[in-house]
Amino acid sequence: MSVFNLSNAIMGSGILGLAYAMSNMGIVLFVFVLISIALLSTYSIHLLLKCSGVVGIRAYEQLGQRAFGPVGKILVALIITMHNVGAMSSYLYIVKYELPVVIQTFLGLTSNPGDWYLNGNILIVIVSLIVIFPLALMKHLGYLGYTSGFSLTCMVFFLCSVIYKSSLIPCPLNSTVPLDHPMYTNGQNMTETAERENMCSAKTFTFNTQTAYSVPIMAFAFVCHPEVLPIYTELRRASTSRMQNVANISILGMFIMYLLTAVFGYLTFFGNVEPEMLHTYIRVDPLDKLMLCVRLAVLVAVTLTVPVVLFPIRRAIQQLICPGKDFQWFRHILIAILLLVVVNVLVICVPNIKDIFGVIGATSAPSLIFILPSIFYIRIVPSEKEPLTSRPKIQAAIFASLGFVFMIMSLSFIIYDWVTTGESHVGGH
Repeated sequence: MSVFNLSNAIMGSGILGLAYAMSNMGIVLFVFVLISIALLSTYSIHLLLKCSGVVGIRAYEQLGQRAFGPVGKILVALIITMHNVGAMSSYLYIVKYELPVVIQTFLGLTSNPGDWYLNGNILIVIVSLIVIFPLALMKHLGYLGYTSGFSLTCMVFFLCSVIYKSSLIPCPLNSTVPLDHPMYTNGQNMTETAERENMCSAKTFTFNTQTAYSVPIMAFAFVCHPEVLPIYTELRRASTSRMQNVANISILGMFIMYLLTAVFGYLTFFGNVEPEMLHTYIRVDPLDKLMLCVRLAVLVAVTLTVPVVLFPIRRAIQQLICPGKDFQWFRHILIAILLLVVVNVLVICVPNIKDIFGVIGATSAPSLIFILPSIFYIRIVPSEKEPLTSRPKIQAAIFASLGFVFMIMSLSFIIYDWVTTGESHVGGH
């Protein structure tokens, strides 16, 4: 159950953009970067668990307090809240815009008649009340292991469909004529043949204006650190080595899913793949029943992820307003209601807040992955045990520096987009 919950926390909507990232990086560079980020995330969780083991604390906020006092505790709680509220909102945005289209297509409607069941704002409220809110009332995160397992099953169905479709969809998308057809081999259409071969050939290494945007997107795809310590708290026979095994299995499983999705999605559409891969399938055949089922499965997966993401926010709020107090159902339910209301209002009232989410993601994700675990390790592990000049602490310092580089790079991309195009391509989880 712990593996399911942590894997579900890692798995985000970013998986839909990995094929696009591969098209802008090439297969070799993409695989290298993906392996590097998976290893860095594993090392980051190792630092977090090492700090927890040294002081016997299993709360991210309490580690912040131990390292930097009340200011550290407040800072960690704010970062977790901002990042996870952004993640919850991004998932509900998918529900808001995808669910009406899926319902409309299943009903065979050619135009939107304006009925309530095709109104995205109404649908996210219904989904929040019927699905998300009851799951958010669970007392322990471990109880969500079953729904997390089902969510991962939906994403496995998505992956299997991508693999299956890779052998059926022709390239280029607007043609069903194979490259070996006589019209392309009679010597009169060599230019068209060369263009098609170039369009439908995999690139091992490439670099363009979008390549730099792909790296932070891939880095953010492994953010699960706010959920690590809550899951560790509820782990049976808990120990740092046992929790590290949970993290290793989860990251390895998601790495395999990410890699296969990117490879087969890219080898299906090559340079034609869109930033949101499902939209490319819809462009091929809007009435494809299999891909409609896939879209529905993705909707179910992101919906069931919201309660898992909500737990760390509630825990952070409780650590701020009532640390050390006994569990109370009233407080537990009230915080869940307030969080869902805030997220629903954001998604309904603000038509486009991706730039705000981009800035939050560009600052909170590097902080959670790189900076905070590293500086906690440097501050918490006693100097008598590991001096500042020891290899582990030097590695942690370099790791924190890498986080600042990611943050500056991501913010620079966003500002550059604002100046040149007025929109941000740097996504979050």
